[in-house]
Amino acid sequence: MNYRDVLKNIRLAFPQPTSDPIHDSYFVHSIMRALDQVDALKTHLPMLDSIVPADFAAAEQTTLPDTGSSVEEVTTDLVGYLRGMTIFGHPRTQQNVIPPTTIPSVIGVLIASLYNPNISWDEYSRLMALAEVEVVAMTSTMIGYDAEQASGVFTFGGTGTTLYGVKLGLEKACPGTMQNGTPEDAVVFVSDAGHYCATNIVGWLGIGTNNLVTIPTTYENEMDLSQFEAAAREALTNGKKIAAIIATLGTTDAFGLDDLKSIVALRDTLVEEFELDYRPHVHADAVIGWAWSVFNDYDLEGNPLEFRPRTVRALAGACRRIRHLSLADSIGIDFHKTGFTPYISSLVLVKNREDLNLVKRHPEQMPYLYHFGEHRPGMYTLETSRAGTGPLAALANLRLFGEQGLRVIIGHIVEMTQLLREHLEGHAGTTVLNRDNFGTVTLFRVYPEAVDTFSIKRQEFEDAAYRESLLAHNEYNRKIFDYVHSEAMEGRGVVISTTECYRQTTYGEPIVALKSYILSPFVDETDVESVVAKVLEARAQVADK
Repeated sequence: MNYRDVLKNIRLAFPQPTSDPIHDSYFVHSIMRALDQVDALKTHLPMLDSIVPADFAAAEQTTLPDTGSSVEEVTTDLVGYLRGMTIFGHPRTQQNVIPPTTIPSVIGVLIASLYNPNISWDEYSRLMALAEVEVVAMTSTMIGYDAEQASGVFTFGGTGTTLYGVKLGLEKACPGTMQNGTPEDAVVFVSDAGHYCATNIVGWLGIGTNNLVTIPTTYENEMDLSQFEAAAREALTNGKKIAAIIATLGTTDAFGLDDLKSIVALRDTLVEEFELDYRPHVHADAVIGWAWSVFNDYDLEGNPLEFRPRTVRALAGACRRIRHLSLADSIGIDFHKTGFTPYISSLVLVKNREDLNLVKRHPEQMPYLYHFGEHRPGMYTLETSRAGTGPLAALANLRLFGEQGLRVIIGHIVEMTQLLREHLEGHAGTTVLNRDNFGTVTLFRVYPEAVDTFSIKRQEFEDAAYRESLLAHNEYNRKIFDYVHSEAMEGRGVVISTTECYRQTTYGEPIVALKSYILSPFVDETDVESVVAKVLEARAQVADK
């Protein structure tokens, strides 16, 4: 067989480089066929088809086939991998911080994939590079940066945004690290409710996990400022350099909001008091909380969108911290969380674009890249290859929603969260753990009959005499979750999740909690009521065993 006979068929599997109406129709038909097959997997359950056990051992034995397959065969094969996949937009899904994706954002991913731009250089991305710049400008203005002074790049996830922030801070505190390596006297601060990626980052940057200083949080799940001040003073007194302070604006489990304004003020005080020749870099990990910035100038008193009073209070509670995001030197933003785009769409913003020169490479290091053109972020990005999918998906949703739309969708899911908390607080056997946090995640515990839920959570948190009670109730809540989860898998109830360590007690034991994370705009009050009803049903079932 002549290779060109095979090549002819292979060429048909590519979008044609010039207009070809017949082949274009085939391309569209192939996509529609795939979507039809996906739609056929939908049932009343909050998942596609049914859960199929994954045989990873068999997968590890997979080999390359001798001959290829048709587009139709491959499409059918690929759709099969969606079996059992959670439908995150389903109103009965309240599992984690994973949103449904909008139609325009999916189209953004599709067309960016279709022509495969590399946005590290405008030579390989043309106007696609503008999408990133436009999103940076819009988001900078939204959170309060001066868009003419700020800059930013899309990167490989929320971890990537924090990595950029810590790296910039490391270069400020320890100039020449890029050339000479990481010194041993650099430290990074983060709260114990901050994302575990901080541990990975200090490890991968060579700072070392032993130099990550974890600050305890208050009962409101925010960094304890007095303990942070004491730890920072101790580090500086001992000759350490503060590479970065990571402030978390919306923790994953509880939506805790660090007091960024006070952290920055303390940083400035320490700079003056210790006569530092650098200003420790403050990075705001706001990958979840950034979206609340749309309420910074919302008329909470007039409340033109007519949110319920408790919702307005929750929005105000979040905004009291989120409105200070512009004080941070850099900010991490995940559009694939509270921006409703597909993975991966993560942006790191820097307040002063000159900071990016700290990690800029010399042209002679890259003899075949970035020597001409108007836009060359690849000169300072960690990545050489960056897809246009993230920026185009983010741009799609920012234009789709606008300020009003973002307010509506965030306000709605906050409203549903507040309704859930009202229902949970209306029953003697359930208690909300993070009632003073104002996001869309609710952490709660369930207790047996005769337990005083008004006092037990603080007793178990503070008093070591309640250790056995805590451990017993941890196991009790695992049983509650097992029942609720098994019922949800059968189409009865709502898919929620659990955390093995909402936080640690003062005596070092983890507190297990049930977790509802509302991110679907399709969730309504009946879905909220279903959570509570199923939890109470589980409580009765566990009591009978």
